[in-house]
Amino acid sequence: MLIAGFPAGAWGTNCYLVAPAAGEECVIIDPGHRAAEGVEEALRKHRLKPVAVVLTHGHIDHVASVVPVCGAHDVPAWIHPEDRYMMSDPEKALGRSIGMPLMGELTVGEPDDVKELTDGARLRLAGMEFGVSHAPGHTKGSVTFRMPETTEVPQVLFSGDLLFAGSVGRTDLPGGDHAELLESLARVCLPLDDSTVVLSGHGPQTTIGRERATNPYLTGMSGGDAPRRGM
Repeated sequence: MLIAGFPAGAWGTNCYLVAPAAGEECVIIDPGHRAAEGVEEALRKHRLKPVAVVLTHGHIDHVASVVPVCGAHDVPAWIHPEDRYMMSDPEKALGRSIGMPLMGELTVGEPDDVKELTDGARLRLAGMEFGVSHAPGHTKGSVTFRMPETTEVPQVLFSGDLLFAGSVGRTDLPGGDHAELLESLARVCLPLDDSTVVLSGHGPQTTIGRERATNPYLTGMSGGDAPRRGM
């Protein structure tokens, strides 16, 4: 398996390209603010052909480049229905106007082809399978994508802004709910094997075992608001 990731834009949002191998079809996860150029560089470097964009949630730092990326390669975007409105109305998701200087450089709106994610779905894209888990708390439509373990690689969880190395997603924006976030962590993350690699929306990779042992939001499933990361 090939996973190429890079942080993009003002919020350092991790964008991932996932493929069975170099020279194959791929899936793009969370092409956010100023991610389009990095996506094109990774496609050229690894000789990849996109077949879909999949989104962990609808915040602008994760979806800002969806329209140009999908348009350039004529591929659909997958998002949970409860976060779909954020692609066309990102300011509503923030509860305020974020100002013309920022918005003036973004292409907001939906791509031509939008498909909706459901809890428990298994997406078969580019010869790979992604298990979808609805994981509200950071936003109402947050999801994670899980790839099963193989003989070559451990299980991989693309956690979006649900779980970070040492922390969890913020819940102080519209649609955020701390109790829901803790329930999502317990239901989606805690049952996974310790060896599961976690690739989150911001920051470095980690494992479920490391977070189970050291992340205060998993060790005690309690605590106050998380540090503010991402949007």
